[in-house]
Amino acid sequence: MGRHIIEEANKCLQCKKPKCKEGCPVNTPVNEVIKMLLDGNIVQAGKTLFQNNPLSVVCSLVCPHEIQCEGNCILGKKGNPVQVSSIENYISDYYLNHFKPINKANPNKKVAIVGSGPAGITIAFILAAKGYDITIFEAHDKIGGVLRYGIPEFRLPKNILSRLKEKLLAMGVKIRPNTLIGPVITIDDLFRDGYKAVFIGTGVWKPKKMNIKGESLGHVHYAIDYLKNPRVYNLGQRVCIIGAGNVAMDVARTALREGANDVYIMYRKGPEDITARDYEVNYAKIDGVKFIFYKQPVEILDQGIRYVETQKITDDTGTEKLITVENSGGIFQADSVIIAISQGPRDNIVSNTKGIEINKWGLVITDEFGRTTRDGVFASGDVVTGAKTVVEAVKVSKKVAQAIDEYVSSLNM
Repeated sequence: MGRHIIEEANKCLQCKKPKCKEGCPVNTPVNEVIKMLLDGNIVQAGKTLFQNNPLSVVCSLVCPHEIQCEGNCILGKKGNPVQVSSIENYISDYYLNHFKPINKANPNKKVAIVGSGPAGITIAFILAAKGYDITIFEAHDKIGGVLRYGIPEFRLPKNILSRLKEKLLAMGVKIRPNTLIGPVITIDDLFRDGYKAVFIGTGVWKPKKMNIKGESLGHVHYAIDYLKNPRVYNLGQRVCIIGAGNVAMDVARTALREGANDVYIMYRKGPEDITARDYEVNYAKIDGVKFIFYKQPVEILDQGIRYVETQKITDDTGTEKLITVENSGGIFQADSVIIAISQGPRDNIVSNTKGIEINKWGLVITDEFGRTTRDGVFASGDVVTGAKTVVEAVKVSKKVAQAIDEYVSSLNM
């Protein structure tokens, strides 16, 4: 066991009302798990974490711990908080090697899961443990969704997803890769073939356009597409990313690792307005990413980006506004341009299915338990909320799994 893990675990004060647990969206019982670890019950500690959150090993790496568990640790008020993330990762990783799944699949309790991102994997584990016969339909060749195709390897090693897949298969879960539900196999086909309920967790894979001239040029790419397989892109030596969210930071750091010499992030606002986590911004700076502020792209050219300068002003009502500076601007030289200004859902399912309503952003409308407007169809994750954190998808999906169980059980009454 790593020395720092023991040291961090020993720092835990075992608070009677642990703020770390309250700060976690899925209420991870941090203090209880740490006590189990120190008492020599690491397998039980891992089981506790897994049953609370099947993606604990993932969340330990990608959660914004600084504003959740660690950010609420009482020790952090005067010093350094307990490194909950490191402890959770060690225990969860260890437990995956000892977890011996049981196949309880009942062919009379078939449930289809469309999409194998955080929401889909969470629900698959929960329902498979309850004896459901689960089939996951994945549009890509491997499971993971945004975990595999939207988070870089240096932040989330993909072998973790392979290990989770092995556990799912051992529980009797069937996986159909390269299968896009909607255009060929429809929701109606799934119900026809005996599925009692259908869960939609297809994420948000449609890049948001800037709608400026030059967006179709050959050296222009979208962030969500680039992260799927960075090695197939020839970006050149000087790369500019438009946008300043967490995805933009991932793209910039990936581009540097893939051989680009100079990587810039262009943002129309100032550094205080960056939407990415401070943690991600700081790592980007350490990696060598450069930031360009108060520049609004207006056209993409073969040689780079034409921009106008912006500035903040306060109007007579005291409202702060961003305006463009007259007669300003220039051309920022770049070999490649990557657009990272958000993404939305595709309409493969809803355009081929009756009864599933969506909102003006194309997101699936559900109640708090993931019930869509079509009976027997449930949804959660980014396809419902837009891009959120992994742990938030797990939080809602635990409720949805319970709702699916109650729904299918009611059919047999």
